[in-house]
Amino acid sequence: MPNKKEKIKTVNKKKQRGPRVELPQSLRGMSDILPKDELWWKTVWHAGETVSELHNFSFIETPIVEPAALFELGVGASTDIIEKEMYTFRTKGGERVSLRPEGTAPVMRSFLEHHLGYFASPLKAYYVGPMFRYERPQAGRERQHHQWGFEIIGDSDPLYDAQVIIIALDFFKALKLKDITLKINSIGCRVCRPTYKEKLKNYYQSERAKLCRDCERRLEMNPLRLLDCKEEGCRLIRARAPIILDYLCQGCNNHLKSVLELVEDNSINYEPDPYLVRGLDYYSRTVFELVHASSGLALAGGGRYDYLSEILSGRSVPAVGVALGLERIIDTMIKSGNVPHFRTKPKIFFTAVGEQAKKASLRIMSELRSSGIVVVEALGKKSLKAQLKLADKIKAPLALIFGQREVFEKTVIVRNMESGAQETVVIDRLVEEVKKRLKS
Repeated sequence: MPNKKEKIKTVNKKKQRGPRVELPQSLRGMSDILPKDELWWKTVWHAGETVSELHNFSFIETPIVEPAALFELGVGASTDIIEKEMYTFRTKGGERVSLRPEGTAPVMRSFLEHHLGYFASPLKAYYVGPMFRYERPQAGRERQHHQWGFEIIGDSDPLYDAQVIIIALDFFKALKLKDITLKINSIGCRVCRPTYKEKLKNYYQSERAKLCRDCERRLEMNPLRLLDCKEEGCRLIRARAPIILDYLCQGCNNHLKSVLELVEDNSINYEPDPYLVRGLDYYSRTVFELVHASSGLALAGGGRYDYLSEILSGRSVPAVGVALGLERIIDTMIKSGNVPHFRTKPKIFFTAVGEQAKKASLRIMSELRSSGIVVVEALGKKSLKAQLKLADKIKAPLALIFGQREVFEKTVIVRNMESGAQETVVIDRLVEEVKKRLKS
């Protein structure tokens, strides 16, 4: 007979279910959108679609993977995005491709490739989707994050600069987000910007020893990027740097003046920010950010990019746009005490007890759903008590109880989950009776 120790070893062997496998985790900075967050995202998507339709913007979607050269040319080789943050790799065919870090360059590529200017002038398009940047994850900004963007391509009128600002503010109004401040600047054009860059370079040369390593390199490659540095020491140096407003040509000065007049005419709260340049090289003239006052976070940013088309194709097409960071917006809504206000239809709960009832239930549920009634079920749970417990959990106003007797009689029991009152209804009148009770 086996002794006690041998018996224990035998039991332990039976409990073992093979080698332990470590569960793969999501990558750092790339988060799941979970069912518990659904209403927040639906609220944002609904607001975006409503505002896009009101302003007559059409939907456009570009691939997540694009040629790396699109961003290296369009965004700028000396930007942080290109130097540090792009996910770039080679395909099996040897092509250099990148996960898109931003949405404007792909939209312009699509505009040029498909000759979209023939269909609308200007083209007003919106996009929504994930962007990828290998940066330090921070509040509301993951390595994979979602943006909603609005682009107006084909007109240089300052009116459109103001319009993309207004549509972004309308987006925030639809979400009941308050305390949004517009920070705005001009970064000039090819005529006046070179003079300013030279003045900026001369100033920073005298402060070179105090610059961070990245800014030392930027000083030679693109002095404007120095104004975008987040290092504390570099920010202190920036506070005494020359400002571009003193060097704008007449055309850029008039353009900025017109934009600010339109901003003021529309009672938009704004602050001039002479050091705002944004992080992308394709911008010209107007640049702006929309900042949530209490958190200090920029929830949206954009500007005019009249030279991007020329960089990509040799053809000049003026354009202006704005992108909104959706994770950052949702995080701000939560911290501001907002609640998701997307209206969902009430859900009724269907219970079936017994094999015959379970088989017959699919047809009944299909009829209810075809009539626009949201039906939730858990037919894998055998007992009525377990199913009704789930009906309570989802706060369903009604539960439909379908058992063996109801199959035979061609009826369903309609139960009010709040009062507990029940009534038997013939199947042919079920849709009508359920709708009547949901309205009351």
